[in-house]
Amino acid sequence: QDVSAITPGKIYVLEGTLSAGMEYPQLKLAIISHAKTGVSRTRAPKQKKGGHIKNLSDLNVGDYVVHVSHGIGIFEGIVKREIHGVVKDYIKIRYAGTDMLFVPVTQMDLVTKYIGGKEEGIVKLNKLNSAEWAKTRARVKKATEEMAQELIELYARRKQARGFAFPPDGEWQQDFEARFEYDETEDQLAATAEIKNDMEHTWPMDRLLCGDVGVGKTEVALRAAFKCVMGGKQCAILAPTTLLAWQHYNTILSRMEAFPVRVELLSRFRTAKQQKEALRSLQAGSADIVVGTHRLLSKDVRFHDLGLVIIDEEQRFGVAHKEKLKELSRQVDVLTLSATPIPRTLNMALSGIRDMSTLEEPPRNRQP
Repeated sequence: QDVSAITPGKIYVLEGTLSAGMEYPQLKLAIISHAKTGVSRTRAPKQKKGGHIKNLSDLNVGDYVVHVSHGIGIFEGIVKREIHGVVKDYIKIRYAGTDMLFVPVTQMDLVTKYIGGKEEGIVKLNKLNSAEWAKTRARVKKATEEMAQELIELYARRKQARGFAFPPDGEWQQDFEARFEYDETEDQLAATAEIKNDMEHTWPMDRLLCGDVGVGKTEVALRAAFKCVMGGKQCAILAPTTLLAWQHYNTILSRMEAFPVRVELLSRFRTAKQQKEALRSLQAGSADIVVGTHRLLSKDVRFHDLGLVIIDEEQRFGVAHKEKLKELSRQVDVLTLSATPIPRTLNMALSGIRDMSTLEEPPRNRQP
């Protein structure tokens, strides 16, 4: 289109492709791209997941089960028994020795599947009418009370710690999220809301985002990173491998190309000169987001005003790296992404020491 043919005071609708709009105040010219108009997308109704089957089909003969009053036994099927002239179905459970227990199917709620660990595939069975199971329950109750006390103290210390409270979402945040070319899942929206809520509080966030490969953890993390930058802070994204760091770097460049966000990469894919320039811009505050491998944990990496640390696949980092991470993020919000969290991290999340968001629903039409 010939620019000289444009008449002032008129609106022109033209065909073309622009990733973002722009404005030239001196020329009194504004270009609004299609992406900026935020075309609304109709969300497909969420498919209902199959309910958990709470009946006898959950149990197979030979499964280990736990009776709340008698402990661990082996399920041996359903049998009919006549007692006082009444025929009923009973769950047959074998215990240590020749002990047998018959539980009416109407009392199924007292029996659950055994989900504990197995040493060499063997589980020790309890003996009926022994004090062993009662002692086990007493030990667990005491350990639970001790853990609860530790949690109370940890929560108290965490709530007293002072971090940075990010401001609520602005127009640019909404624009950034509207540019996502796919339909978000309900889990993604819920996890994003939980993370933003944490970031807007004064105490430092420590949240685990758990989900399988391909369910959209990266997009949720990018929305948190963008919110961090909009709040005037810097964001560090730590990846375990050079290739993953490179992928994250390119994804961020693509997603944030329409916004004035400067992104740097620190890995062996960068020359010494490029790394030196990146370090200088991080310290000066001109770089908003940095993606890197273990290189981010080096002594020469200094931030101007770090606000959020995103760790991808925490289990791939060693003890020394995690100690360095603690120093880096003592008063800073931390978001950890993982498809397979290590037992300690998962335990801390499930017990409440760390908050956890989960992504279970795969995107629509996702291929295996």
